[in-house]
Order: sequence, then structure tokens, then C-alpha cells
Amino acid sequence: MNLLAARDLGHRYGAITALDGVSLDLWPGEVLAIVGESGSGKTTLLDVLSGRITPESGTVWYRDPAGTLHDVHAMPAPALRALHRSDWGFVRQDARSNLRMTVSAGGNVGERLMAQGARHYGRIRAEAERWLVQTEIDADRIDDLPTTFSGGMLQRLQIARTLVTNPRLVFMDEPTGGLDVSVQARLLDLIRTLVSQLRIAVVLVTHDIAVARLLAHRLIVMQRGRVVETGLTDQVLDDPQHPYTQLLVSSVLQP
Repeated sequence: MNLLAARDLGHRYGAITALDGVSLDLWPGEVLAIVGESGSGKTTLLDVLSGRITPESGTVWYRDPAGTLHDVHAMPAPALRALHRSDWGFVRQDARSNLRMTVSAGGNVGERLMAQGARHYGRIRAEAERWLVQTEIDADRIDDLPTTFSGGMLQRLQIARTLVTNPRLVFMDEPTGGLDVSVQARLLDLIRTLVSQLRIAVVLVTHDIAVARLLAHRLIVMQRGRVVETGLTDQVLDDPQHPYTQLLVSSVLQP
């Protein structure tokens, strides 16, 4: 059964069409990449899927662990916030927007556990330390402030904070954007390993075809708010059918 489903999503910003009849399904354990140039609607789609923006038309459904379907945009605000603290997670390009920079690394990870009701300090700290190590952050940095971390370490800390509650679904918005190439490669390897081990479903927004090829099982190509092509990642990238997809792929291959 699908974990997330969107049907006929439509949204506009004034005269600009951000989403035009977008439909998709996401399956448990699947990584779905949304690619396209700036202004294609991919970030708006991510925000609509995650309940952060209410679309002008269409519906987003989420299937909970019991198999019950929920209309994401009809959920009461407290229930949606609780969902984001438990079953869902969000990894942003700017890790600072998802972290508390005046709270220690361990405190940032532990806060998400406390939001779910954890109160035993020793267990919270031990779990935070375990996840710092899982995301390749030295356990000795547990009491350090994020302000002392590099960009790559901040992203790994954000991932630790997100995954500590074992979410079923994680939304990722350009998780490697703005990082040096060598840092990107290491972070991508980490994300791929953790997602595979934990069987997490991921909706990934990226402008980088190489990132999509490395991480995603399936691909959605967007242009001017519409889905112009979709399919298995290798199939779409090795044999693109739509002229826009062909242009995206060829622009990457050109020296």
C-alpha cells in the first residue's frame, strides 16, 4: 500500500502557476526524487506534500502505521505538528533553520525525543550520542554548540536530529546544496546508507541529476508546475523521452 498519495494538486502565486494537476504516489522504503530547474514547482510540491502549504486544489493522503488514510490538509494543526515530530522528518538545505544554534549538539538531538515524551536524561543522552556516531560526528562533540560545526557537520547533525525518532517518511530539500564537492560525496554516502538500513521513505527535491541518480529509486521531472516525465531513475535518465528531460540530462553531460 502507498504511504503517501497526491491527486490533482494545483497552486498559484498570483499569475504564476506553481502546481498544475500534479499527482504521485510514494511507497514505504522508496526514495522519490523531484527534479527540475529553478521555478519548476518542485519546492512548492514538497511544501504541499508535507502540509506546510495548503494547495488551492487537490488532496494529499498519508497512510498511518495502522493503515488508516488521513487527508494531510484537513488534519488539525496540533495533529500535523505531532506527525512532523514523530512519523515525519524534514532535512533542509540550510541546516541552521532546523537546528537550535544556542543548544548543544546532543541537546538538539535529544529535544526531538523529549517532544515525544522521553524524560530519562541518561537514556536521552545515550541515544543522542548513538545518533551522533551514526552520522559520523565524534561523540566527544556532544556538548559542543552547532556554531562550532562546519557546514557538513551541521547537515549531519540535522540528519541525526531528524532520524532519532525513527520516522517513516523524510522530506529532503536540497540536502547537499552549497557544500563542497568532497563534503557532498561523503554526506550522500551517509544518507544512502541510513535510508537503506532504516527503510525510510524519502521525498527528495534536488536540481542535481547526479544526486537523484545516486539516491532515488524513482524520478519525477517538473517543468512550469507540471510533471512532464516520471519513472525509474535509471530508465528516465538513460533514455529520457520528454524534450525537457533530454535537455536536463544533456546539460549535465556536456563538458
